[in-house]
Amino acid sequence: QVQLVESGGGLVHTGDSLRLSCSLSEPNFGSYTLGWFRQILGKEREFVAAITWSGGTYYADSVKGRFTISRDNGNNTSYLQMNSLKPEDTAVYYCAANQDYRPVYLRNPSMYLMDADEYDYWGQGTQVTVSA
Repeated sequence: QVQLVESGGGLVHTGDSLRLSCSLSEPNFGSYTLGWFRQILGKEREFVAAITWSGGTYYADSVKGRFTISRDNGNNTSYLQMNSLKPEDTAVYYCAANQDYRPVYLRNPSMYLMDADEYDYWGQGTQVTVSA
């Protein structure tokens, strides 16, 4: 069974940094596209960032220039480095994995990666709270 486990959340102040980690229990980790989403209670899950199996990265406009997604295939882990955090970044952050991403068949790869329904597996989430 595929399992995703997030870690690294916490309570920080405006302007601080956090690094979230997501480990995936699969031997073929390198073939997965990984995404980070966030959700505030009562709102829909929101796309944050994605990194494809080939290393391509995509970001929501709200985090561009502040967040960086990366992956370490040797350690089966994806990271979300979050800098210059703002109170509006407060949410539960979820890691997700997609095993079917094939950009050659997609008219709009970025829209595909931003769609939570395209991800096959999800972690349990980690809370990030940014105080003013």
